[in-house]
Amino acid sequence: MTPLAARGACLCTAVRFQVPLPANWVAHCHCTRCQRAHGAAFVTWVSVRAEQAEISDEAGALRWYSNPEGGERGFCSHCGSPLFFRAAAWPGELHVARAAFIDELAQQPQVHGYYDTHVAWVQLGDDLPRKPAPAGEPVPLSAASATSASRR
Repeated sequence: MTPLAARGACLCTAVRFQVPLPANWVAHCHCTRCQRAHGAAFVTWVSVRAEQAEISDEAGALRWYSNPEGGERGFCSHCGSPLFFRAAAWPGELHVARAAFIDELAQQPQVHGYYDTHVAWVQLGDDLPRKPAPAGEPVPLSAASATSASRR
């Protein structure tokens, strides 16, 4: 039987969550904003219906960073764990960092998104589709800065 919800938390457990299943989708994001926010080559996101996500923050530790390039990132101000992402591009969705889940998820990643900005120092060993940033989306300023700096 497939579970109806999955739980998770930040490293110090000050911020806990429970989200409905099944998720809308699960994907690896290779955008430069995710790389820098998580300090990693890519982030695996689980998209859920925002209005059905339950977030417990009794200590008042959850903070939201609003990026001028778009979107907001939720993190624990006690331990620094990056947990959530939301943006106008995905109305009604909350993206939850896959690594923050305590419970298992039946859904596996389905795609590598923003693969046109992937790092060269990681070699992938799966057969998932590799998709570029959506057409018409501007290149993040951080990526443009990194590209011009590498040409110097």
